[in-house]
Amino acid sequence: MSGIIVVGVDGSGTAKKAAESARDLAAAVGASLHVVSAFDSDRTEIFGSGSDQWIVSDADGAEHVAKTVAEALAGSIKVTYSAARGKPAEALIKEAERLDAKMIVVGNRRMRGIGRVLGSVANSVAHNATCDVYIANTYDAD
Repeated sequence: MSGIIVVGVDGSGTAKKAAESARDLAAAVGASLHVVSAFDSDRTEIFGSGSDQWIVSDADGAEHVAKTVAEALAGSIKVTYSAARGKPAEALIKEAERLDAKMIVVGNRRMRGIGRVLGSVANSVAHNATCDVYIANTYDAD
């Protein structure tokens, strides 16, 4: 399988472990990897002193998370990254559809106990994605 594998990250240890699984899977099947971090709002703050001003937004923070993970995973495969607007599952699915990805990789965080009842990103992606979904075991992370 060639093509693109999409993985979602949020800066947590479980997301990092899922991203490492995605990288290994992409390398094994000859695919490239696209790292996505979701943001759900357009909150923007302006900081500054005098004529110097900095604009910080949720999108910037999400892109920074995705870029940091992508840089850590780069090596023998092509790795790209982006920030995507929406709730995590929704953003991953939309990004995978936009890229015509072959697979989405997510961690299995919140798939046990009360999280299972309340819902998880993995559960939502597995039920709604239009491509294959791989759920990586991330319980021993964090």
